[in-house]
Amino acid sequence: MPRSSDGFRRREAPDETRELALPRPYDFDASLRFLPFGLYDPSCRRGPGTLWQATRTPAGPTSLRIRLGEGAARAEAWGPGAGWILTRLETLLGLHDDPSAFAPPPGPVATLARRGRGLRLLRTPRVFDVLCQFILQQRVSFRDAARSHRHLTRTLGETPPGPPGLLLPLAPRHWLRLSSEDFRRAGIDGQRAGRLRAAARVARAVDTCAERDPAAAREALGRIPGCGPWTVGMVSGFALGDPDAVPVGDLHLPSLIANALVGEPRADDARMLELLEPYRGHRFRLIRLLLAADRIRLGRSGRG
Repeated sequence: MPRSSDGFRRREAPDETRELALPRPYDFDASLRFLPFGLYDPSCRRGPGTLWQATRTPAGPTSLRIRLGEGAARAEAWGPGAGWILTRLETLLGLHDDPSAFAPPPGPVATLARRGRGLRLLRTPRVFDVLCQFILQQRVSFRDAARSHRHLTRTLGETPPGPPGLLLPLAPRHWLRLSSEDFRRAGIDGQRAGRLRAAARVARAVDTCAERDPAAAREALGRIPGCGPWTVGMVSGFALGDPDAVPVGDLHLPSLIANALVGEPRADDARMLELLEPYRGHRFRLIRLLLAADRIRLGRSGRG
């Protein structure tokens, strides 16, 4: 069977399509950079100007392909969830976000904001999937967490409709059925296993955070056992597009931010918050701009 230019085998025509005009400037690759969980995420792949994602929706599973065109994004979806995911294309692409609201005074941060003005903060319709990814990252390296996610998805993930090549992320029922031995074989300790089960029990409520205002979403996430300030901050920023989210409790982030902003080699959470305070309202946007410019790199994860 012939393959398309992005490596997936061609198959039947999509069930639904949608084309969406994009604002100028719009940085497709920077905005969608963190949707896949690492380079080898079985449920999501990204290449230059292209995103493939397998998703579970309330209407059923779907495969989604988004391709960047001239001033527009063309989306194709397969399966019973096709319509559901396409109606949420604006939020998935970050078109609800307004980067022009960030207007720092003249200086290096203003230059960073001007160069990164095409970056948009996304709101992911499936918040539960992202929450599980950050619980997996608690107290371990990103590489180990991504390996655990990859192992479980390949073991239990189901094939979505549409062109082959992806697997659906684990449903809440999968997380609840996993035994302690299953978690151990995936490299997941008992504490994180318990937190994943706790999140799975309230998965529907977690996904409603996509429709809540940032403060209400943070409060709801913080009520889940094991979801501390780091996890809530990461999910709020990366999944809910909260421009002011700040993940505290990260092993390296305070020092990375201090070094990037004022050249200090080491810092704690208090110092990081002090340095970010002038940008309140857009503190996570600044973190994403630093990431996009490769001024900081996220590595080892936070405490919880």
